[in-house]
Amino acid sequence: MLAKDSVIFPDWPAPVSVHALVTTRQGGVSVAPFNSLNLGDHVDDEPTAVRSNRERVQQLAQSLSPSTPLKPAVWLRQVHGVVVFDAGQNDLSEQSIPEADAATTAQFGQPVTVMTADCLPVFFTNRQGNQVAVAHAGWRGLCDGVLEATVACFAPSDELMAWLGPAIGPSAFEVGEDVRAAFVAVDASAVTAFNAIAAKPGHYLADIYALARLRLNNVGVTAVYGGNACTVTQSDEFFSFRRDGRTGRMVSLIWLAAE
Repeated sequence: MLAKDSVIFPDWPAPVSVHALVTTRQGGVSVAPFNSLNLGDHVDDEPTAVRSNRERVQQLAQSLSPSTPLKPAVWLRQVHGVVVFDAGQNDLSEQSIPEADAATTAQFGQPVTVMTADCLPVFFTNRQGNQVAVAHAGWRGLCDGVLEATVACFAPSDELMAWLGPAIGPSAFEVGEDVRAAFVAVDASAVTAFNAIAAKPGHYLADIYALARLRLNNVGVTAVYGGNACTVTQSDEFFSFRRDGRTGRMVSLIWLAAE
């Protein structure tokens, strides 16, 4: 089984019913360049290795919630959009993998996931601890409103908190003027999250964590934690598409349990 010290547990004051983890690249069976805990089934890794890795994550999650039988985790077909899949309201058959970039559930024992390898994963819960969600926020989805769409899945009266998982850091995320302009067009204050690169006119270092905090604050989510990793520079710990191109994927998994 996957060891606890091979994954990251969010440091946030979530209710005791909320369980969450983010995998690293450690603890699996895939070989290079997917070594070793690749969870992506769309990156040309050996399918049997991916299945074994996913089983390891499922088993670890179950071991963390021994009194709550867990259903198989919901995996998404991510398209850098803003659709949120409700695991309690939709078909979960393997023949119809949901096309979405976020997932939510109010069902105890139903894990939901997103996969990343530089994009930003964001966990959500309400303070009642009876609904959770996770979103995949690449720059396009973040700009178009995937976090706002995820927040909108909770009741308007809910007080929410969020945790920002490992993503490309502010010293590694180089973007062009088009990306900066897209964010600023939606929120003028986003300009503070871009630092011009003096040697490359029209290019900037973007802080995806700062951009996410701005968007969350704008919809009333001010209890925001995490956001201090860099998938590009921490090569021993994380997969990074920007760094390596052909590589694996981490998973961010959240669920409700009685423990």
